[in-house]
Amino acid sequence: MKKKNKFNKFPFVQINGFDSHIYSGWENIFSKINNSIDRIEKLHKVIAFEFYQGVHEKEIISEIKLRFSDADLFDAKSIYKSNNEIEEMVYPELTDDRVFGKITNFNLVDFFDSDKIEEVNKKIRNPRNTKTIIYGNGASFFENIDLIIYFDLARWEIIQRFRKNEVSNLFIENSQSSFEGKYKRAFFIDWRICDKHKTKLYDKIDFVVDTNNIDHPKMITGSAFRGALEQAVNQPFELVPFFDPGPWGGQWMKEVCDLDKDIKNFAWCFNCVPEENSILFKFGNAVFESPSINLVLYRPKELLGENVYNNFGAEFPIRFDFLDTFDGGNLSLQVHPTTQYIKENFRMSYTQDESYYILDCKPGAKVFLGLKEHIDKDLMIDKLLDANQGNSSFPAEEFVEQWEIKKHDHFLIPAGTVHCSGKNSLVLEISATPYIFTFKLWDWDRLGLDGKPRPIHINHGKKVIQWDRTTNWTKENLVNKISKVSENNTHVEEKTGLHELEFIETRRHWFTEKIIHQTNGTVNVLNLVEGNQVLVESPNNKFEPFIVNYAETFVIPANIDQYTIKPFGNSINKKCGTIKAYVREN
Repeated sequence: MKKKNKFNKFPFVQINGFDSHIYSGWENIFSKINNSIDRIEKLHKVIAFEFYQGVHEKEIISEIKLRFSDADLFDAKSIYKSNNEIEEMVYPELTDDRVFGKITNFNLVDFFDSDKIEEVNKKIRNPRNTKTIIYGNGASFFENIDLIIYFDLARWEIIQRFRKNEVSNLFIENSQSSFEGKYKRAFFIDWRICDKHKTKLYDKIDFVVDTNNIDHPKMITGSAFRGALEQAVNQPFELVPFFDPGPWGGQWMKEVCDLDKDIKNFAWCFNCVPEENSILFKFGNAVFESPSINLVLYRPKELLGENVYNNFGAEFPIRFDFLDTFDGGNLSLQVHPTTQYIKENFRMSYTQDESYYILDCKPGAKVFLGLKEHIDKDLMIDKLLDANQGNSSFPAEEFVEQWEIKKHDHFLIPAGTVHCSGKNSLVLEISATPYIFTFKLWDWDRLGLDGKPRPIHINHGKKVIQWDRTTNWTKENLVNKISKVSENNTHVEEKTGLHELEFIETRRHWFTEKIIHQTNGTVNVLNLVEGNQVLVESPNNKFEPFIVNYAETFVIPANIDQYTIKPFGNSINKKCGTIKAYVREN
């Protein structure tokens, strides 16, 4: 285990050449908003305070009412359809499954009552006061909006609020419901709707409010927000990693990433999941936090590249995260749906192919991958069902192959392959993005952190297991499929995967001096897997030099045509290594 490592838990993008100001605290925020309202050259002014799902609505609305008591005030909730109508609409999307639903095709407007919209629009056309204030999810939908203030926050913060029963889903008051129910509804319904609506507003937003810390809100102008996004897709950047405990979690990240030693364990580090991570923009000495998905939605072609965008749309298809089982336990035995299955059942266009890159491990650590030769599949399913009814433990070693691992091994896991990481390893998981579609088959006789059994999905899993992926096939196709691409005295490039069934290509580079990379017009995601520090630079000075520390994940947007990486700091003249992932060309 690497000790006393520099690991940047709060990386930021320094916004250059942009004269902007961050307005901190409600007094400063509303003072700036009022000044902007006063400059609108109309007798009657219409202001929209638009919310993303998960903001602390009561606190924000209280501030709005306090400062606009002389205005006509409208809550966007007043135009929603009835609760019964909405629940009837979303039931086919949510289904009765405890974890899985279907990605919604609905838009925000589908939840509005058209008659109620017209009633509010009539009142806006015939105001009683000089100002009309509309607030809530959908506030910017009305006629003649003069100013839009968008209250934003990252999904990771929403997840924490769900766990603490602080916030509800869209169109329903359910803050006290189960965490998994709220998360499921947000994943399949709320966030899809809010993101589609937000995409239409980017160029219209006048101010953006960072509400990730409700006690310390911050606001920037819409032009500063768009300028920050534009800069980010033209330089290397890191997302803000977040760390989460789990029933199998370990101790590696506590030491290497300098985490809270009082927390029992950390199971996951999500360090490149733009749907849920944050990105920090630094204006002068002040920092503004934004959901990193804004980069994907606002400038998808510049970030992803034309080819990736054409295939995936405005969605970041590559995911990096850590799985820490040092002094912990095995992950759940699991399998991911095939592409056909995920399309037919969950309305996702691609599936969760993945791989395990072994960043570190203890001697004797193992990975479960593939099935043993000549097993009886019906017997395996019967024993899984029996075990999950509490009658016996599942003898995983009888049915699933195990592979002893060492540092820098790479195991490929195309969808349909039974697998899990064993204890005493730190896995860099490189995968496609649809990350909740894991069919757990067996959870090793343990409970979740909430003291309840975690959901098991044998009925889904048995329909997608590829039974021919047994020991010999797995060894030939999925274990360390490493081939040398090029070599000289200071640099070796290797292809390490992924499998031909997977759309992600991975290349490992070992180097002791500066090497050059080409993006070929597609987004690159990299992790420094060996060495303390490297420096990423632009050969033509298109961006500022960028320092990366051991185990950090960073993104090179497609807009960057080429970049160099060289050992830096106390890694100069020492061997360094990166693993790079990108989407293969068709």
